[in-house]
Amino acid sequence: MGNDHPSRRWAWVGDLVEDGNGLKAIVTDVTAGAVWTLRAPDAFLADQWTATDPDSLSVLKTRAQRIAAR
Repeated sequence: MGNDHPSRRWAWVGDLVEDGNGLKAIVTDVTAGAVWTLRAPDAFLADQWTATDPDSLSVLKTRAQRIAAR
């Protein structure tokens, strides 16, 4: 499946998400389909954290939606 396929199940790189703690983040990496690296939307490499439960991430905007809104 492509990154912006409408039927994909979990967040992917470039998506704006909300994590289980209510924090908004951009997905910067997905390692082995098991670890999602997140960063604050207004940060570069600072303020990074990881998530291991993909169901805890709610996609607010896909990468394609974010690009189209520029």
